[in-house]
Amino acid sequence: MERVLLDTQIIYLAYRGELHKISRAARELMEDPDTVRIVSSISIIEIAVKFAIGKLEMDKQSVREAIRDLRLTELGFESPHAFEMFSLPLHHRDPFDRMILATAVAEKLPIVTGDRIFRRYSEVKVIW
Repeated sequence: MERVLLDTQIIYLAYRGELHKISRAARELMEDPDTVRIVSSISIIEIAVKFAIGKLEMDKQSVREAIRDLRLTELGFESPHAFEMFSLPLHHRDPFDRMILATAVAEKLPIVTGDRIFRRYSEVKVIW
């Protein structure tokens, strides 16, 4: 059983029914019933902010449905994750992405993402 942290982008693509846009390796993980697919509370916050400013049409109910339908395990952002941010190189300036990266490092989880900047972090395995 593999545990993976999903980047916000993956949740959004799954919600839109566009998993065909992700790599085969990432799609196989998403489709494997033995994979524990984890969503960070940071992704929920990121979606809420982007919804509020009109960048995404994914509202609160849609996020809840996506979490349920994708059988995601929710993971709260906690102080061990925040403290990990002190040691992250500043490759990525997006605060949401940095918090997701810090969570992955602290929890020793690979990240499923198409964001190429994530690959610059030797501290985390990127699946794409």
